[in-house]
Amino acid sequence: MGLKKTTVMVDEEDLRLVKQAAARDGRPESEYFREAFHLVAIRNRRWEEEWDIPILDFGHAVTADEIDDAVREAITTPTAPAE
Repeated sequence: MGLKKTTVMVDEEDLRLVKQAAARDGRPESEYFREAFHLVAIRNRRWEEEWDIPILDFGHAVTADEIDDAVREAITTPTAPAE
């Protein structure tokens, strides 16, 4: 994907913090701005088509404890490596 140059007005304090981060991390300031633009673009993306998201019916309202238990089991149960 090609890059396009643009001019953006930013808050002085934000710019100061970006400059500090760039100096500290040894990265060009432009990388931070490209990353920020990318995050905004992704966050605001919209799709025209409908999503086919399945509806799960457990026959009752799922409680917070049931969700906690399911997550705990999912992260502690070893899985077989993918082939």
